[in-house]
Amino acid sequence: MQNLLNYILSISNDQLHMVYLTVIIISFLLYLVTRYIILKSISHFFKKTSTKLDDVLIEKGVLNRLSYLIPLIFIYNLKELLAMYVIVDRVLITLITLIFISSINAFINALSDIYSKSKYSNRLNIKSYIQVVKLFINIFGIIIIIALLTGKSPIYFLSGIGALTAVLMLIFKDTILSLVSSIQISSNDLFKIGDWIEAPQFGADGDVIDIALHSVKIQNWDKTISIIPTHKLTDSSFKNWRGMSDSGGRRIKRSIKIDMNSIKFCDNSMIERFKKFKVISDYINQKQSEINKHNIENNINEEGLINGRSLTNIGTFRAYIEGYLRNHANIHNEMTFLVRQLAPESDGLPIEIYVFSSDTNWVNYEAIQSNIFDHLLAVLSEFDLKVFQNPTGDDFRKIQITEKPL
Repeated sequence: MQNLLNYILSISNDQLHMVYLTVIIISFLLYLVTRYIILKSISHFFKKTSTKLDDVLIEKGVLNRLSYLIPLIFIYNLKELLAMYVIVDRVLITLITLIFISSINAFINALSDIYSKSKYSNRLNIKSYIQVVKLFINIFGIIIIIALLTGKSPIYFLSGIGALTAVLMLIFKDTILSLVSSIQISSNDLFKIGDWIEAPQFGADGDVIDIALHSVKIQNWDKTISIIPTHKLTDSSFKNWRGMSDSGGRRIKRSIKIDMNSIKFCDNSMIERFKKFKVISDYINQKQSEINKHNIENNINEEGLINGRSLTNIGTFRAYIEGYLRNHANIHNEMTFLVRQLAPESDGLPIEIYVFSSDTNWVNYEAIQSNIFDHLLAVLSEFDLKVFQNPTGDDFRKIQITEKPL
């Protein structure tokens, strides 16, 4: 080796240039062979395997990055023969380190991509942790590169970090806050990708599509994207609708406001008509028997409906709603089930339905809710009840104004 080195040093400048040119050509040929022959053969082999890791490694360009290392390592091993300058030597090893770090980042991205497609990704999102790991790797890589270029030990630069702790904490304040928030999101299972969350203060209402270290992406129902800083989202209040989806029921909470002028006692003709309604026929018979027994035991005169106990059209309608919903195929009977009368208001007497549909899909839920109220509004007149409605222009046109004679 010493003889070869002496020979290199003794040759002329023109011959030395030829040596440099030869090394460059060989390095380029090594790159081409590695990139287009070896790597293509490896890629072709990986595609035939059943594992997904090798396919993702190709997709993320891990092997392509490694192909740059071969010619650089070849040149670096000839540094003594080429009598390279110190700065060229440092630049060369810096490039090797830079490509190596880039390959590690690509490999981590490949692992993250595989995990995101697995069944475990819905339970725990690790994207923020991946970004933290990459951040530390890149910071460490930068320190190594600076150390290589300056010719000093990495420990020299690491020792100076302690003195810059306050400055670094200020620079990475948002990163530290986001890291703590990401840990809080994962450990407390606040939300995950696919959850429907509502954060009015940020104008966000939709599905979570990405959870990163610094931000959370939410696709709103109008297909716009809201990007919210992770630490700000966890510091404020938001609503997660996952509980509704997991429960298997979606709440229906809506009222029909009855015109109180249409509320009255039921006479015999009304009761006979109600008995023909299959949903409440048993209810009418039971109630009528119960009322008759009560009135007889208390010697109540039944000639006036106001005496004793009597059925009302509003109470019977409420019983009809309950019976109709109990027999509805799309109502969840194992969850909260209420048909209640609220306090009278200036715009009528609210009869509120508080039940849960068995289908949580938004489109199906709206259809179920609409069909229920279509039926109830249509059947309301059978109970001699009217819906309260503010007068419209047509109502005012029907009003006849009579002038008083002077």
